[in-house]
Amino acid sequence: MSVRILALVGSLRAGSHNRQLAEAAAKLAPEGVEVDIQEGLGDLPFYNEDVDIEGNVPEIAARLRESAATADAFLLFSPEYNGTMPAVLKNAIDWYSRPFGAGSFTGKPVAVVGTAFGQYGGVWAQDEARKAAGIAGGNVLDEAKLSIAGSLTRFASTHPVDDEEVAQQITAIVSQLAAAVAAEPQAV
Repeated sequence: MSVRILALVGSLRAGSHNRQLAEAAAKLAPEGVEVDIQEGLGDLPFYNEDVDIEGNVPEIAARLRESAATADAFLLFSPEYNGTMPAVLKNAIDWYSRPFGAGSFTGKPVAVVGTAFGQYGGVWAQDEARKAAGIAGGNVLDEAKLSIAGSLTRFASTHPVDDEEVAQQITAIVSQLAAAVAAEPQAV
C-alpha cells in the first residue's frame, strides 16, 4: 500500500526553514510513502462562507481541496508568529475543514511539527495548529511532535535534511503518520 502525505507549510518566506523541513520530510520519506508539499496556500482568499458556495468556490480553493482529497494523511509545518500559528496555515485549515463534517481532514491522521527562532521551537503555534486540525476533523497524532528551536542559528548553513538529528526525527514523524494510515480501518 502506498501512502500519500500532504504537507502544508505555514511560512511563505523564501528560504523558510519550515519549508526546508518539509523538503527534508519529502526527501527522507520511507519507501512506499510520498510526501507532497502543497503549493498555493498564499493564494487562497481568506475563508468566507459567502464565497464557499457549490459551483462558486474560488478556483484555487477547489484545486487545493482536490489535492487534499487524495491525501491519506497531513503533515503541518508551523513557525510561530506572535505566539500562534501563521494566518496562512489557519486559513488553509479553515478551507480544508469544509464542507462541515466531510472536509479534507475528516478521519485522516494529522501531525504538526515545525521550527522557529525562539527557544521553544514554536510549540505554542504547533499546539494551536493541532487544536484547529482536530476540530476540523483530523485524527491528530498528539505523540508525533517535533519543535526545533533556534532555527536561524541551527539552519544558518545547514539544510535540515543534512542535520542528522533532525533527519532522524522527521523520518520518524513521517513513519508514524504512515503507520497511522495503515492502522485506519479500510473502507469496504
